[in-house]
Amino acid sequence: MYHMRIARSVGLVGVLALTLALGACGSNRFERGVTGGAIGTAAGAGVLAIAGGPVLVGAAAGAVGGAAIGALTNECQIDLGPQRPNNC
Repeated sequence: MYHMRIARSVGLVGVLALTLALGACGSNRFERGVTGGAIGTAAGAGVLAIAGGPVLVGAAAGAVGGAAIGALTNECQIDLGPQRPNNC
């Protein structure tokens, strides 16, 4: 039983890492809000799944927090590489 929980935790951490790597893209407020919400959902669900809490509560809280942070971040506060606006 304990080994299955560890395997599940490792899998969730892997999914979370991929979500963070792929979801951190956004050149406008809407995209940052959506990707922030997706990252927050995965992070909240993953943390409470590992901790043994209610996964849906963690997913909902993470989604709200991630979407808010993503939407409130402007393009000058993140590194967009060559797409970075000239006015930053």
